[in-house]
Amino acid sequence: MSITVRPASPSEVPAAATVLAEAFAADPVLGEVRPPRPGEDRVVVLGALFAALVRAVPDRARALDVAVDEGRLLGAAFWQAPRPHVGGTLAFVRQVPALLRVLGTGGALRALRHLRRMDRARPDAPHWYLAEIGVAAAARGQGVGGLLLDHALRRVDALAQHAYLESSTPQNRRLYRRHGFGDGAPITGFRAAAPVSMWRPAVG
Repeated sequence: MSITVRPASPSEVPAAATVLAEAFAADPVLGEVRPPRPGEDRVVVLGALFAALVRAVPDRARALDVAVDEGRLLGAAFWQAPRPHVGGTLAFVRQVPALLRVLGTGGALRALRHLRRMDRARPDAPHWYLAEIGVAAAARGQGVGGLLLDHALRRVDALAQHAYLESSTPQNRRLYRRHGFGDGAPITGFRAAAPVSMWRPAVG
């Protein structure tokens, strides 16, 4: 296996979103925002959600990286550049119909409350934000997540900037610590999840 990590092309957004959907299908935080419904294909539903979330951030304010091997997309990581994002309101408004199709009105309101809760925990200092990272089930345990992090953090370090994320599981936190992130405060207010904020200070 020879894995390459590179920026995703616009045409790869749906495939990257599908990988993220597969990785987050059982995520407890996302389960509170958009609970599973009987008979639905959870990966298809969440794939549409992640594609809309990526496109809700302007092109110049986001970085969508993919890990590929012989044309197979194995993993994806979606980063947001330090705020403010020029054109962010317009980009978000354009995705509102897609978000409502997945979430419904009630789900959209839950999502807004969730986003406000998470946003209050984010540091004031400008930083790159890892919104989502995921690996396809068939490629887990092969270091794909670490490769995606290495790729993005080289970019962050070249700019001498900070990085931030939230993590819901101890296993993931171990990976992030190996890449220089330190544990911050737990983010409260969730019924079935206990996400923890994590901060990586700028290098140099």
